[in-house]
Amino acid sequence: MVANPLNSQVVDTESKVNEWRAHLMRHAALNEHDIDELESHLRDQMEALQEQGLRDDEAFLIAARRVGDLDDVTREYAEVHSGRLWQNLVFGDSSDSLKQRNLFTALVFAVCAAIAIKLPALFGMHFDAEGADWFYARNITLFSLPFLALYFALDRQLGRAGWGFVASAVVAAAILINGYASFASTTTMTLAMIHLPIIIWFMVGIVYSGDWWRSHAKRMDFVRFSGEFVIYYVLIAIGGGVLTAFTLGMFSFIGIDIEWAVQSWIIPCGAMGAVVISGWLVEGKQGAIENMAPVLARVFTPMFTLMLSSFLVTMLVTGRGFDIQREVLIGLDLMLVVVLGLVLYAVSSRDPSKPVSLFDKLQLVLVVTALLVDVLALGAIAGRIFDMGVTANRVAALGENLILLVSLSGYAYHYSTFIKGKAGFTNLERWQTNYIPVYVAWALLVVIAFPLIF
Repeated sequence: MVANPLNSQVVDTESKVNEWRAHLMRHAALNEHDIDELESHLRDQMEALQEQGLRDDEAFLIAARRVGDLDDVTREYAEVHSGRLWQNLVFGDSSDSLKQRNLFTALVFAVCAAIAIKLPALFGMHFDAEGADWFYARNITLFSLPFLALYFALDRQLGRAGWGFVASAVVAAAILINGYASFASTTTMTLAMIHLPIIIWFMVGIVYSGDWWRSHAKRMDFVRFSGEFVIYYVLIAIGGGVLTAFTLGMFSFIGIDIEWAVQSWIIPCGAMGAVVISGWLVEGKQGAIENMAPVLARVFTPMFTLMLSSFLVTMLVTGRGFDIQREVLIGLDLMLVVVLGLVLYAVSSRDPSKPVSLFDKLQLVLVVTALLVDVLALGAIAGRIFDMGVTANRVAALGENLILLVSLSGYAYHYSTFIKGKAGFTNLERWQTNYIPVYVAWALLVVIAFPLIF
């Protein structure tokens, strides 16, 4: 019996429509009723095109294009139905079992992170115990980020390989950071504690990508996720602080002091659990509304450009150089890292197909200004090493500023070629994602080698 090609074509078209519908279901601004309306519109378009003589597959492609780009559609629905957006995020549609399951999974891992921060107390390491400050400072990221990574390993269906990767990375990091504590100096341990979160966050990124960091697009997605994650976590922290203050006040009205519970349980457990919940929220709202991080990048980019430009002009006019003390080094590097973060997120959130804009030119000015500040800082750090000798802090500052120098130079080159029309924006994106492992490699060097060398 010969199969009817028309029937197979219909089946193939139906499968494409089902895939299109499933793609829409992942966006929080749309519930099932909305998607039914969009599907009805899609099928009407397809029917009209088929009547004009187009094949089923051709009609589907053109109709899907006419319905609109998914980001535009979900943004439009979010504006119209903004009141229910967060309700959909938190509770999900009644028929959307996937969202409910993801929320339940996130809550389970959040509870596990909250429990993890209290486990050391079973072995006598309470928050007020001797040496507890250093212990929790060393291990704080190991109590929270691994559970976010496990959530993504489960969500991306990485199986045993994903769970094994996370477990082995965490165990190795825990042994390393706690083993060095017995003999390493305070300076090198402080540097290790600062750089360890970079390594663990990269581990989260590998799992988040779902393809072990192979795809350029997935790496860009993780950069976007990172910016949104920071904002959501800060918002949750602010809300949690307000709630905690009200809780303390309410109990004080009836003469009961619960400050011990707040300090020992509510704050630490909430801070750890919020890591997983922040990750779930960012995932849940992707594509629903315009992300907050690009908006903040556009607001703060002019401010940082003005600040750095004024700083450089003041240095040149007054003839004053950097007073490279330990605190100044840390503050300077933090400022440059914030600038780098603004550039990172501005690049990752930009539509590569759009033409050069005024904001792109402003980004180039910011990058060049930060590059000049970094060059001056490098000169001051090198001079201090030459005059006063080598220390862990000075070598770390020198290495980090050299890495920033290369990174910012690459941004400046690719931005300038893009603005001049000599290259596309994709080259800039690839420079950004390909350079991320360099940051991680430096962090590994500081965490592993510095305690042994210094």
